[in-house]
Amino acid sequence: MNISEKKIPVNKILKVIYCLLFSGYAFYSAKIYAQNVNLEKEDMCYNCHAILEGRLKTPADLYKKDVHFEKGISCASCHGGNYKSDDVDISMDSTAGFIGKPAPNKIAGICSKCHSKQYSKFKNSVHGNSVSGKGAPISSCIVCHGIHDISPVKSADSKVRSTNIVNTCNSCHGNASIIKRYNKNLPVNQLKDYKTSVHGKGLLKGDRKVPSCISCHNHHDILRVSDENSPVNRINVMGTCNKCHGDSLYMSGYKIPFGQYEKYKTSVHGKAFLEQKNPKAPVCINCHGSHGINPPGTEKFSEVCGSCHVINAQMFKNSPHHKAFNEKGLNHCSTCHNQHDINHPTDEMIGAGEKSVCVKCHKDDKGIEMSVYMKKMIDSLMSEAEEANMLLGYAALKGMDVLDSKIDDNELKQILITSRTSVHSSDPEIFKSKIEAGFKITDEAKDIAEKAQNEYSLRKILPWISVFFVAVIFVSGLFKLRKNKKVKE
Repeated sequence: MNISEKKIPVNKILKVIYCLLFSGYAFYSAKIYAQNVNLEKEDMCYNCHAILEGRLKTPADLYKKDVHFEKGISCASCHGGNYKSDDVDISMDSTAGFIGKPAPNKIAGICSKCHSKQYSKFKNSVHGNSVSGKGAPISSCIVCHGIHDISPVKSADSKVRSTNIVNTCNSCHGNASIIKRYNKNLPVNQLKDYKTSVHGKGLLKGDRKVPSCISCHNHHDILRVSDENSPVNRINVMGTCNKCHGDSLYMSGYKIPFGQYEKYKTSVHGKAFLEQKNPKAPVCINCHGSHGINPPGTEKFSEVCGSCHVINAQMFKNSPHHKAFNEKGLNHCSTCHNQHDINHPTDEMIGAGEKSVCVKCHKDDKGIEMSVYMKKMIDSLMSEAEEANMLLGYAALKGMDVLDSKIDDNELKQILITSRTSVHSSDPEIFKSKIEAGFKITDEAKDIAEKAQNEYSLRKILPWISVFFVAVIFVSGLFKLRKNKKVKE
């Protein structure tokens, strides 16, 4: 049989190809990733730089404490060349892959030869992309991890350890001249604000369980806040906070409540954001702030609600409750409305009923009297409006032209909103001035309905009056005819 006609099994061909590929890869790896090298004995790059002076000696001095030195990673693994030769022409030969100091846009690629998983995340991150889409990325591995002095992540002196990462991030994010090159809208006071927060204070005391930058923003795959895949984007930040605050075991040592997110989902704010998709509804960072202890523009946490509920907060500030709450150390809003499980307020919250929040502090005093008065007036206005609309409806069914006189539901709703808001003033005169506008509308509507009813009644009786007068005239005519007839006879 001819050799050309002899059939070679496919599996044998595949094995040969696999062996060739593996051999080539092994050769390439040995050349590029020189590992497990005894640098002090075998790496001529290291040994030469170790005996040089000044800036050329510094890399060798630093590298001796580097994690890569411990792992036997040769200088050539990153810088290329032949680390085995002490001849400069041979060790720094470009044909041997020598590149010297890597270009900024090449650094991440060099690190990726070993750290491929991290690189796959980094290249799609905000730091891994360049501003223009071309050239070097915004940041690179060495900016955060160091160059020749890289420590293991868990090491106390690692630049990316949780207790040190805030300063590492701040080296760029706290430097206006750097940040403004890339995003003029980014603040540069995040670390300053963070140190005022309960998280920052805990970290400064050495608590490694509290969140630092990477706890919320991630490590290598940091995305812009505006990116919907970012863990700190508005649609995701609640889940990010919940990673810690929803873990009862993790939070047990801090003696604070947990499970806030579950409560938030049932609240008026949670339903507005999660179910109704209202982009203006508050999430964690709106009330608690991002990096600082309070959101921007507020000095105290008790003032947070007022950043949205401005009129309510202003009325409360001018009320007698403001001073009383401060003296007792009560939160201005959550004392009555709760915190994460805030329900839509109802009229049952005032008055003297079981669901009234006023009865928590007031017992048979002027406070209760005022609360009962306000509840009674609101109920009365709603009842009056219902009655007025019902009377106008009856008049319309009878054919009276009253449709234009029907109470404007939106106008009445707005009056009820302002009246309910004025409850925060705890001033019956202010409350009365707001709600009286509603009673004026209902009184006018009822007056129009009454006039329409009277007009309808008049219209109903007029035909009979006409019939009566016609009958009188007819009868009178008959009598007159009869009388004339008798006279002629």
